[in-house]
Amino acid sequence: MVRPEYRSPPEFFYNEEEAKKYVRNTRIRDIQSQMTERAMELLLLPDSPCLLLDIGCGSGISGMTLNELDHFWIGIDISIHMLHVGLQNEAHLGGDMLLADMGKLMRFQPCIFDGVVSISALQWLCNWDKKDESPVSRISTFFKWLYNCLKRGARAVFQFYPDSPEQIKTLTNFAMKAGFGGGVVVDFPNSAKSKKYYLCLWAGSSLVAAMPTALNDEEENIISHERRKFNKKTKKQIKKNKEWILKKKDQRRMKGLDVKRDSKYTGRKRKGRF
Repeated sequence: MVRPEYRSPPEFFYNEEEAKKYVRNTRIRDIQSQMTERAMELLLLPDSPCLLLDIGCGSGISGMTLNELDHFWIGIDISIHMLHVGLQNEAHLGGDMLLADMGKLMRFQPCIFDGVVSISALQWLCNWDKKDESPVSRISTFFKWLYNCLKRGARAVFQFYPDSPEQIKTLTNFAMKAGFGGGVVVDFPNSAKSKKYYLCLWAGSSLVAAMPTALNDEEENIISHERRKFNKKTKKQIKKNKEWILKKKDQRRMKGLDVKRDSKYTGRKRKGRF
């Protein structure tokens, strides 16, 4: 099967039809949520809420995971159709979503982000989609502006699908030239189905930091079992109590959406009716 990035540029590939199809696919949603959870593990964030940048946020599937972990986030994506789907699904309520091309200069405030997460987006930088924009210049521009807006010592984790060892080397080399330290972590290296690549970087090449430990094939069945247990447990634990409802209403007000006023009945369980 032809990889999506070889069929057309992302802003054209993820049209309205493809964006809706992507969100409806429960398997894709589950896999992306799992990869986001793994990326968050590799970020080594403190327990307190952080401000994160989600690169290639798409319809906000990763953002929903960040919401559940009580982090604030800003997401960027090149597909306006994916962003529209995210707005319709209210995935943006825990953060902001911007239409932007990661291969072009972004002027965020210097040292503003506590971490960066990116799922299935980095490989799109390696395509030559326009005659006047080479992959090399886009990759270089990307890592330069990213380094500038990330706090020193903070981490960036990219889950991506490289098509060759040369592509991994190119991305890693440009990241190092921009001032990052780090490398690639490969989870389940011997599994054709579960093998995943994560480019793990930290801002500051002079900083001495240990590379995260990759997950091995023996852990795959254990993790799958634990994830099923976790999903069942969390589904039972998520109760829409008064505190949860007030928090969601405040998020909607901050977005300028219409919200019913609070009252003494807010969050109160209604009586059963025939």
